[in-house]
Amino acid sequence: MNNIQQAFVDAKNRKYKKFAILIDPDKADEAYLEKLLKLTMAGPVDYFFVGGSLLVKGSLERTIDYLKKNTPIPVVIFPGQHHQIYDKADAILLLSLISGRNPNLLFGDHVVAAPTLKQSRLEILPTGYILIDGGVPTSVSYMSGTTPIPANKPEITVCTAMAGEMLGLKNIYLEAGSGALHPISIETIQQVRANIDVPIIVGGGISSPETAYKMAVAGADIIVVGNAIEKEQNVLVGIAEAIQSAEQPTP
Repeated sequence: MNNIQQAFVDAKNRKYKKFAILIDPDKADEAYLEKLLKLTMAGPVDYFFVGGSLLVKGSLERTIDYLKKNTPIPVVIFPGQHHQIYDKADAILLLSLISGRNPNLLFGDHVVAAPTLKQSRLEILPTGYILIDGGVPTSVSYMSGTTPIPANKPEITVCTAMAGEMLGLKNIYLEAGSGALHPISIETIQQVRANIDVPIIVGGGISSPETAYKMAVAGADIIVVGNAIEKEQNVLVGIAEAIQSAEQPTP
């Protein structure tokens, strides 16, 4: 069953826009999650992405268990490392860091994870992960040992996304990194959208409804926000409404 991937594709084709909240399990205690879920009743949230570049508290499973028990919103693992697998989630973004040249993150870690993933009930979402400079060193760039694509070189991002689609990856994720000073530019999103057909996920440095709205209009299919909500949960409702207002659904 490819329920979530098909939902990604259907939403893109019908020009619906989706909102995903990124949760770092090490920063999400039960009180935080409880308040977060209450806010999702006021603002439409489509997915929870759960994971991080470095988890040290063994809290991935606890966070996923809490979400699955208390909300029907699908939970997707956003793995920072190959061992971040837990089959109580609904799906996992199988990320290939196609903007970098670290062989482990292009393919090597996937080989290690494959037997566990094969035995799990997780839906696998093959995703090309493209790291773009957000103006400040980020955890993902440091932990991956890769250099982000310069923000002023959208043509490199476009060609990388095209190659990922040609290789058969089902989604392209444009990432500025958690806490980025500058989110992915509107120009970059527009150019990538004009050149690929698979769903586009965009995250990193998104802190306002205005930015989320502009990204959705530019062609992002799924907007991912994490750090801004960690700092101020009430921004969730405004961002959710802005993303929804950018929809231009087709019959």
